[in-house]
Amino acid sequence: MEVTGGAPGPDEIRLLKPCLLRRNQSREQHGVAASCLEELRSKACDILAIDKSLTPVTLVLAEDGTIVDDDDYFLCLPSNTKFVALASNEKWTYSNSDGGTAWISQESVDIDETDSGAGLRWKNVARQLKQDLSSIILLSEEDLQVLINVPCSDLAQELCQSCATVQGLQNTLQQVLDQREEARQSKQLLELYLQALEKEGGILSKQEESKAALSEDVDTVDTAVSREITSEIALRGQILTVLKEKPVPELSLSNQDLELVTREDTRVLAAALNWDIKKAETVQRACDQELTLRLQQVQSWCSLRNLSARRNSLPGDPQNPKRAKHDPT
Repeated sequence: MEVTGGAPGPDEIRLLKPCLLRRNQSREQHGVAASCLEELRSKACDILAIDKSLTPVTLVLAEDGTIVDDDDYFLCLPSNTKFVALASNEKWTYSNSDGGTAWISQESVDIDETDSGAGLRWKNVARQLKQDLSSIILLSEEDLQVLINVPCSDLAQELCQSCATVQGLQNTLQQVLDQREEARQSKQLLELYLQALEKEGGILSKQEESKAALSEDVDTVDTAVSREITSEIALRGQILTVLKEKPVPELSLSNQDLELVTREDTRVLAAALNWDIKKAETVQRACDQELTLRLQQVQSWCSLRNLSARRNSLPGDPQNPKRAKHDPT
């Protein structure tokens, strides 16, 4: 569309580009023609009734939310490009009704699968990768899997590369995904190993405490008084905080702390936490079950380790020969 006339001179010809405008999260569209972005913004405020206090208005592509703030880029867009006008306090959100830069004549065609949310997502990730290949390390595992699942021909077309190159890229993405999974599994194994060591130390300390208790001949009344004083001091700090604040406190306590809680008098524990007797009994049962489970796991781990040690020390097993040292005399 051409219109004669303009500010520089009556003979200048301005090219008007037909566009489609709508507000964010709205299906109602308005057709306008503008020669530049500033004119399009002005018409957007008038046609879409945008409050002047919410200016400046930002124009983004309805297809993917790309901000259009350059007149040269605006002129390169095809006619009937769909724009979303965002006020100063608005953010673009994707809508399945957006046809992006498609021509109006294509709106009667069924929406292609690449116009769906999943298709738009892999395209956005691919464009990010195209701009900076090193951004692979910043991609989430979900984004990596999205690019791996994309057909090689579609990804090659989006990246403007050959299918062989894109196939190598997808293999690299799969390797990155596998390495992250291996790192996660290694971390989990290390955590289990450290927990096993901690539980083994707890068992040894419990055995030493039991031997010390059997060797003492203390009066029953003195034992009860001493236990009450000890529990009052032990349960006054971090243990009480964990019991009050954690939804599953037994998982956050060490073996020694679990033993203190289970050995505590229920009435004393309830009074210290301002609980009723039933709630205190429930927590003590949970702590006792968790402590028993930990001890069983450590015993199993110790049995496996002892069995492995015995196998390694069986007579007749091949051993590395060692040369005897010669006496210099």
